[in-house]
Order: sequence, then structure tokens, then C-alpha cells
Amino acid sequence: MALTLTQADLTDLMEQAENKGETIYQLLEYGVQSNLPIQFGQAGERVMQLRQGLEIAVLHGRLNQPLRVIRQHETTFPLVAKFYLSGTSRVQTLDATDIDCDYQELAGHHYLYHLPNHTEIEEWFASQALKVVIISIDPDYFNGLDHGHSALPKPIQSLLAGDRTHRFHQPLGRITDSIQQQIQKIFHCPYTGLMQQLYLESKVLELLTLQLSTWQYNSRQTTNLDIDEIEQLHWAKETLVQQAQQPPSLTEFAQQVGLSEHRLNQGFRHLFGTTVFGYLKQYRLQQAQALLHNPNLSIAKVAATVGYRNPEAFSTAFRQQFAISPKAYQLGRRP
Repeated sequence: MALTLTQADLTDLMEQAENKGETIYQLLEYGVQSNLPIQFGQAGERVMQLRQGLEIAVLHGRLNQPLRVIRQHETTFPLVAKFYLSGTSRVQTLDATDIDCDYQELAGHHYLYHLPNHTEIEEWFASQALKVVIISIDPDYFNGLDHGHSALPKPIQSLLAGDRTHRFHQPLGRITDSIQQQIQKIFHCPYTGLMQQLYLESKVLELLTLQLSTWQYNSRQTTNLDIDEIEQLHWAKETLVQQAQQPPSLTEFAQQVGLSEHRLNQGFRHLFGTTVFGYLKQYRLQQAQALLHNPNLSIAKVAATVGYRNPEAFSTAFRQQFAISPKAYQLGRRP
């Protein structure tokens, strides 16, 4: 069973562990390394503070038990760019109706979001290698820049224009080679002191530029979805979920929901961050995770239940998605 803690609970446990002699907090030149108590495994977070509300955090390690952390987001909240080099998390929102109430952030993908004034439960899974880069940017950092250009995504325009209440969580697809290169430059910064700060800040801005460019490109590809199409696409998503065990072909599904195959995939990419069958795969594997909480179910049974005829194909897909085999995940979930 997953251990559920508030952020305050987790902080208390970390302080208790340090009082018992564990090395929890280590000062860095421009930040701090925080390690989880050893009871959770070998995992921690390195945080580097730059100027004017810029922060780089790197989550790393491996948990030996699943951990659910309840986080309360304040009204004042940064713009957050998140890059999953390895590992996957699940997020459930408790009081927000304008974003998905239950979604996953996947290995090899990146996201951009602004989520003020709500509560979420973030779940991290056991036994998976974890390496996530999180960049936080105070919206005031952009003061003085010309942000009136209409090419910016509308949620970003709204945020930069001073609306600090609007929430969005934007999946941006797989991490590209260009993004990977900038992240590696952050990990291997060749400078110290002032030059290190300038170098890291430049990489943060390059990553944000690449994300905004990706979002802008994806938005152009959708060519103005109207309200009716958006409603159709949400209905299509629910219909696909209902048919997850025996899904139709793309052609059959497009006819069923009344959209062309191209428009259907295009709309899914825009609204849900992946294609129709990419979404189906994510949904099936998420359901498989839930089933694997039961140690009495065989991998073959789980595979069949979520619509995989071949257990080996299921195991391969699960490992690609979560960087852990289904059997290892199932064992890690046991109390």
C-alpha cells in the first residue's frame, strides 16, 4: 500500500531522520540537496536558486515503497516546466474542475503548467529509477518583456498579462533531442560562481523557449478547434475508454464519433497530448497499475483484463512506459 503524507508530514519525518543522524540536508553553492529518510529508499531533490524567482530542482533516486504526497498550492504559484528523463508519477486533483482530476506524467515527456490555489495528491511509484527536472519561474520574471505577440499560447498570454488565477496543465509530448541537450548542459555546467548562474539561467530560458515553440507548433496543427469539436473529442475520449478492452480500428472509431481520422488524431494531440491510440495505451497501462496493487493477480490476468492478448507485449509496453517491469512494480506495491 502507498504511504500517504502531507507535505508537512514529510518535512517532519525528514527532520526526525536528521536528528537521528541521517544526512538529510546538504548545502550547495546556490541551493540545497534534500534526501528522503532511508526508510523510503535512496531518493532526494537537489534545488538550485538563481536570480529573480528562477529555480532548478532535480528529483533523483529510487523509492522502495510507493509514496503519495498531498500538496496544497497557494494562490501565488510559479510557472513550472517539468521534464521526466525517467520515472512516472500520477496526479489526482481534489478541488479543480478546469483540469483533469486524474492524470499521469510520463517518462520521456515534458509538461508546462500553472496550478495556483488547489490541492493535489502526487503519487510516486516504488522500484522505478527517477530523474525529473523541474524549473520554476516567478511570472514577475517576465516583467518588462514584450509579451503582446499573439503567437504565444493564450494561457501564457493571460499569465504574463497579470492573470494569476487561471490554471492550466499542458502536456507537450516527448522530450526532443534539443531539449535533452540543454538538460545535459545543466547537469554538466562547466562554470562556477557568477558565470555558473548566467550559464544556468540561459539554459532555463532556452528550455522554456523550446517548450513554448512546441506548444505553439502543436496549436497551429489543430487549426482552430471549435466548441463542438472540442465536445466531440471529449466524448470520443470517454467512448474510447469504454471500449478499451476491444477497441475499434482508427477508421471505425472516426466514423463512430463523426470526425475524420486526421482531425481525430490532431484533436487528441492538442487536448490530451498524444494520438488516439497513444491515449488508449496510457489508459490501459494506468488501469494495469491499479490492478497490480493486488498481489494475487498474475501478470497474464492483468494483461488480459486491460486488453492485451499477449502478456509479453504487455510487459514490454509497461516497462517502456514506467521504466519498471509489471512484476517488479507489483512486488513493490506489497505492504
